[in-house]
Amino acid sequence: MARTLKLRIWRGNDEDGALQDVTVEGNNGEVVLDIIHRVQATQMGDLAVRWNCKAGKCGSCSMEINGKPRLACMTQISAYGDDEVITITPLRAFPVIKDLVTDVSFNYKKALEVRAYEHPVDLKPGEARMEQVDVERSQEFRKCIECFLCQDTCHVIRDHEENKKSFAGPRFFIRIAELDMHPLDTLRNRKQTAQSEHGLGMCNITKCCTEVCPEHIRITDNAIIPMKERVVDVKYDPLRWLGSVIRKRDGIL
Repeated sequence: MARTLKLRIWRGNDEDGALQDVTVEGNNGEVVLDIIHRVQATQMGDLAVRWNCKAGKCGSCSMEINGKPRLACMTQISAYGDDEVITITPLRAFPVIKDLVTDVSFNYKKALEVRAYEHPVDLKPGEARMEQVDVERSQEFRKCIECFLCQDTCHVIRDHEENKKSFAGPRFFIRIAELDMHPLDTLRNRKQTAQSEHGLGMCNITKCCTEVCPEHIRITDNAIIPMKERVVDVKYDPLRWLGSVIRKRDGIL
């Protein structure tokens, strides 16, 4: 059964733009991306929107719908009332290229800053072994589709442009946590770099990143908080501190 939808869609770029009102028909079972495509085909032929799989697995159609970061292809129009205006805007944390398309290259730069896993030099090919429990611990974090909704909703990035230089954000905290949990990733001090290079201490665990994750990764509870705890264990444990003082005194360090 068709229904009439009232939309407000952002048109413009990073320097200038405005919300434009549009009315379009929608059908039961359709998602917001379907409606955007209909508007694009019938009323706004030059409307820019990024999408790919339309199955909630590529993360391309990230945008804000009624102020909440969401995947357009996974947002049912039935979630909105007949008289409700659906406002569609680009991700607020990143520069707008055109209309609903944003420049998310910040995230790829941050990805390069997280040093990759390096295999232990004393293990030959085929000799590496991991317990199944170690595999399962970090399996959740590998579900990330890099939609960057968590990056967009994180207020440390969203509301403070100056933080982007020193703050990696929740997407990369789960990457660092995954590597720190890896029993063979021993060549780098992930705890130290998480704090000193990637700004883990700036996160105040509001859990907003977890709330918007389409893969339901428990970013805060299973990655960020445990990582913070491990950092504290290393940096502020009095026994570890005393041991380092003794080693320095004896010329070991």
